[in-house]
Amino acid sequence: MRFLIVRTEIRTAAETEIAAVWAGGGRLRDETTAPEPRRQVVHAEDREAALLLARALASVGAVRCGRHRVKVLPIADPEPAYPGPWGGG
Repeated sequence: MRFLIVRTEIRTAAETEIAAVWAGGGRLRDETTAPEPRRQVVHAEDREAALLLARALASVGAVRCGRHRVKVLPIADPEPAYPGPWGGG
């Protein structure tokens, strides 16, 4: 399985936004509708390599100060175009 390692900026939230989310029972950040801005993206072929790269990105000063975060996301391997004995599947 392949992995995507992403360093993103953390969006700040005002106290009024936090209070509104708590009162309404919603979510403050929803990555599916409004993802955080990406600063750096790296690919890895296996989990061990992904974790090693994530550790390296976590040593960046902005991550250590709490302005950026590192995410490790699994990427599903693509399905073969022609499944079967002759199509590589």
